[in-house]
Amino acid sequence: MAALSISSAATGLSTITIFRTKLAPRRLRTKISCIGWDPEGLFKSPPGTGYIARQEFKRRLEKDAEAREAYQRHALEEKERRQALRQSRIPPDTPEEMIEYLLDTEAQDIEFEIARMRQRLDKDFFSHLQFELGQLRFSVSKTEDMEDRLIELEALQKALLEGTEAYDKMQSDLITAKESLTKILTSKDVKATLLEMVEKNELNRSLLTLLDENIASAQRSEQALSPIGEPNPKDLPNSKQAIAFMEKLRAAVLKYITV
Repeated sequence: MAALSISSAATGLSTITIFRTKLAPRRLRTKISCIGWDPEGLFKSPPGTGYIARQEFKRRLEKDAEAREAYQRHALEEKERRQALRQSRIPPDTPEEMIEYLLDTEAQDIEFEIARMRQRLDKDFFSHLQFELGQLRFSVSKTEDMEDRLIELEALQKALLEGTEAYDKMQSDLITAKESLTKILTSKDVKATLLEMVEKNELNRSLLTLLDENIASAQRSEQALSPIGEPNPKDLPNSKQAIAFMEKLRAAVLKYITV
């Protein structure tokens, strides 16, 4: 079974899920629902279905450091496994093959595939998808399989249209965020610059995300400054100052966004 899921934190789009069941004879089951966005598959609920089970799992993690480390290690291994599986799949070139490829993509990987295949999800692809939909809609005699295929492709079309729109907006927001961050970092008066950007509505969540990424990158670099993983004492003040500055800047941006 494969599923498709599309949503965007930036745009608040609803989620579309397409389920394909591979049986002989081929029968397709389509379901549309709203779910959370979790492309990495790392935020699933812990084992257990009820409140008591969740609390017991939480207490175990808090009391048992070994279990907590094992859980975190398992999450990291699962993430690496999923990444390797993603990279092992080779996107096809023709619209016909791309449609089947996307229908066979797991729900948590669809955002990744849209980003990777964005240039191929062009006017020609959507024209081919629309053509196949038209043939199914206006067919004189429809079989049950054709009806299922129609529902499947309609859901796929909606998912891809919303997904590509969300991806394009995200890329546009990222470019704007980079420009805003450069403007702040090169400013002689950061506070005045922030106030000016507030008036122009130039501070947003994309800027916060970019700051988070820079802070995380600086923290990783701090641990990789020497072969044994310990920071070089000569570089330590600069790296810590950079991290502290970006964290302070992030707090200020968050304050102005939430005012």
